[in-house]
Amino acid sequence: MSVLSPERVVAFGPGRVNLIGEHTDYNDGLSMPFAIERGVTVTATPADRFVVDARDFGERDEFSEPERADGWRAFARGMVAELRAAGFDVAPAHLEIAGDLPQGSGLSSSAALESALALALLGRVPEDLKALAQLCSRVENDWVGAETGLLDQLASLMSEAEHVLRIDFRSLEVRPFPLDLGGWTLVTVESGATHSHAGSGYNQRRAECRAACQALGIASLRDADDLSALDGTLLKRARHVVSENARVDATAAALDAHDLEAVGRLLDASHASLRDDYEASVPEVEATVERCKAAGAAGARMVGGGFGGSVLALLPPGVVRPAGALTVAPHGPARLL
Repeated sequence: MSVLSPERVVAFGPGRVNLIGEHTDYNDGLSMPFAIERGVTVTATPADRFVVDARDFGERDEFSEPERADGWRAFARGMVAELRAAGFDVAPAHLEIAGDLPQGSGLSSSAALESALALALLGRVPEDLKALAQLCSRVENDWVGAETGLLDQLASLMSEAEHVLRIDFRSLEVRPFPLDLGGWTLVTVESGATHSHAGSGYNQRRAECRAACQALGIASLRDADDLSALDGTLLKRARHVVSENARVDATAAALDAHDLEAVGRLLDASHASLRDDYEASVPEVEATVERCKAAGAAGARMVGGGFGGSVLALLPPGVVRPAGALTVAPHGPARLL
């Protein structure tokens, strides 16, 4: 079936912040992300062949049939190929891409782009958003070369305003969870160190988690209850995943109780685990966490895949935002404009 409207289609894909639950998605674990106001916009106009203009880079790509490419070009090519493989007769289009989400910031510019591309090429929002999230993930895994899980794509496609999503990546249950901050504020602060999933230690961490499962004789770290058979690096990786899942449940309970001080402590604990057990931090991130804490944050942690990117901080009432901080709050999902 042909899906592109005969007229201009404009689609927006939001970035996301993950409140807690990092590096758990590809381990069948738990996370609590939400979409933010900033993101990526893709405008699609019918054309004789695919022409893709990346306005932020001032670069162009052109193709008739999607073949492999590196960098940003892999996203549009992969999306056309995966949509067609899923049964959509995607018509050629002129795609214009622009966004206000910093690249490599840990706010999921990749999933924002994937969501916007998918909706622009489809010309509609499909009913099965989980299937579309899985399709977007295949683009990132198989075309871009980053072995990410489904967290970013589900957050971009399924978020709700004023809610975080509690996602169970084993069952793919997605439950909106009210986020009532009262006078508290969530902010992100860029560390100054950008990251790339495909070029960072992200894929290596996934391989280490698989090795830990093999050593434990289990299919997923979600099933890990006794880590005594592990030591060294594999023990640390597994310990982070197991403890981070517990912190997600503890955060849900703290939000239920309106105990934001407890949420702050859980953010601190999550960061310590990511730094010490998952070894996904860098000096610039550590300096940014320390700056947020010195400014009065109740809790602060790195967000995203790590090895750079942004820091999320929870500020009590009356605390002044650190310099360069961006206030973030849960917004709606990817949509047609």
